[in-house]
Amino acid sequence: MKFFPAFLAALVMLGCVSCSTTDGPNPHASRISSVKTTAYTETEKDHLVHGRSTAVGTPLKYGKLRSAAADWSVYPVGTRFQIDGEPYTYEVDDYGSALVGTNTIDLYKPDKREMARWGARNVNIKVVKWGSFRRSLAIMKPRTNNNYIQRMVERIQRSWKSASAG
Repeated sequence: MKFFPAFLAALVMLGCVSCSTTDGPNPHASRISSVKTTAYTETEKDHLVHGRSTAVGTPLKYGKLRSAAADWSVYPVGTRFQIDGEPYTYEVDDYGSALVGTNTIDLYKPDKREMARWGARNVNIKVVKWGSFRRSLAIMKPRTNNNYIQRMVERIQRSWKSASAG
């Protein structure tokens, strides 16, 4: 859904979705149907350089609160959600180059066996707290030498410009 950030910004401007103090969408729960999810682990070849750290710089979480990676122009850093039928809460604290523009959420798993067991599946989620686009930008702007990070930054900035122009 390439239009999602602009669509969300338009909803905010129209008052259909209110902003929280963290500048994200409505802090109240939102249901989103059929979200594509995949899984990742720190032992994958393309994750080895980062080890057990998230893009935020904190350790990857796998307990009652679990780490998730997403396109921060869709699901800003700090977004917390639950997957229907699971007792865990996930927090978007990571991103990945393959996620930009896909509306896919990548769920952290502690090993390749758990990652393979999850595979790829569509799930229904309930966003219990939206994160912050402002914080997402603050983390990403110094890293824009990476093409995919630059694309997320540009998408957020375009959404804000189109929302303020309306």
